[in-house]
Amino acid sequence: MTYLLTYLLTYLLTYLLIETAGTWNHLAVELTQELGRRITAVTDDPRETGYLFQRLSVALQRGNAVSFHNTFTTE
Repeated sequence: MTYLLTYLLTYLLTYLLIETAGTWNHLAVELTQELGRRITAVTDDPRETGYLFQRLSVALQRGNAVSFHNTFTTE
């Protein structure tokens, strides 16, 4: 129980909403920018925020491709 309480007080859990058409929820953009800033603070690479957006966009495209592929019927 103590571990769970420490976990809940230490971490912020939120959802990241990205439409399959590529539209980002404003909170998703803010969260991704904040994560990018924190990664940049650790790595000293100012391009990290851009890289993070790119990685998430590629993951979305891959998911869309799988969903589209699964609409085809195989006989």
